[in-house]
Amino acid sequence: MNTKQTFSAIVMATALSSVAHAQPAFDCAEAEGQVENLICSNDELQKLDQLLAKTYARAMQTLPEQDRVTERAFQRGWIKGRNDCWKSDNVETCVTHSYQTRIVELQIRSGALEAPEFILLSCKQEPNKHLTASFYNETEPRSVVLTLDNDQVIAFAIRTASGARYQASNVDLWTKGKEARLNWFGTSLECLLP
Repeated sequence: MNTKQTFSAIVMATALSSVAHAQPAFDCAEAEGQVENLICSNDELQKLDQLLAKTYARAMQTLPEQDRVTERAFQRGWIKGRNDCWKSDNVETCVTHSYQTRIVELQIRSGALEAPEFILLSCKQEPNKHLTASFYNETEPRSVVLTLDNDQVIAFAIRTASGARYQASNVDLWTKGKEARLNWFGTSLECLLP
């Protein structure tokens, strides 16, 4: 583990321990809607909300002013998207995934995570499309940024009996050895890692 990864791991561990008994970053007395009320009643979501607030504050300190304006707009859009999780079949899972994704996005954008080398996958069903994967093993949970042409998704590691599996909404990647199977928004691809 290099210095940047070690620092990132320490920051994550410190942030998680410091929010062990935290309230969310917003005032629960002013909570509106099903999602904000769920966060106020759920310890794990409260911890994620505090971690996001700290990650966002650190990111804003590192970004140039013109990027901060854009990031504030992204954050407002993210809050709206998180609150739309009330429409999901599993609201808690949707909110959790929303927090995890936004935390990793901010860590990547702010340079808190060292960018790994991307891996180019070749898929027999789509030989002319460029599919890349960048695996971030220091995030919690581990994550992968998948890019297919101009579309990008952050997926998170889940338990599997064999190989490695990453999931996001409408995306599922399973790898074992040099084989990879990807379900990308309903399209199944069989791919090879280099």
